[in-house]
Amino acid sequence: MIGELYSASLAGAATQIEHIDGTVEPLEAARWFEPIDGDEALLSRCVSPTLDVGSGPGRLTATLARRGVTALGIDITPHAVRLTRRAGGFALCRDVFDQVPGSGRWATLLLADGNIGIGAHPAALLRRARELVRPGGAVLVELDAPETTSQVERVRLRHADAVGDWFGWARVSVSDIARLAEAGGFPTADRWQEAGRWFAALR
Repeated sequence: MIGELYSASLAGAATQIEHIDGTVEPLEAARWFEPIDGDEALLSRCVSPTLDVGSGPGRLTATLARRGVTALGIDITPHAVRLTRRAGGFALCRDVFDQVPGSGRWATLLLADGNIGIGAHPAALLRRARELVRPGGAVLVELDAPETTSQVERVRLRHADAVGDWFGWARVSVSDIARLAEAGGFPTADRWQEAGRWFAALR
């Protein structure tokens, strides 16, 4: 059901994120189709080959391909993978914690658009990223602002009368990334801000 509701949001359906306390907010999936201010801060740092984890409809994966950067997007939603391919990028329907092509050989791994939250265990996700990138490779991650609190939330998606299962999602403040990066096997975390967004390069 989660995948179906996410697919519906990518198709334009008015889908909401419901939090465990009952608050809801729109899942604004449409914003992932077009360039977002600050994207260049990530794209300019990507080196071939790049793995875009949670690539969604593929705006970053496809842009890298147009620039001549070898890139692969992975997403658990088949519709997102189809959208990436339609946009001109390469993509596979794959969970980052399952078998991923090129393990240990990726020069860059992208965790944009809050995808540090995948799996609700950021340290475990970064340890997995450490396995996927080559020695000297980098993980580029988008983070919450320094004044926010890092936390794991229980959320679910809803659209009209359809409601998905509860699942965990993590939010990570840029203030906490150095500690998490070290726990994940990355001793260096260079942080910066661009267009109101916060990023870090982990090496």
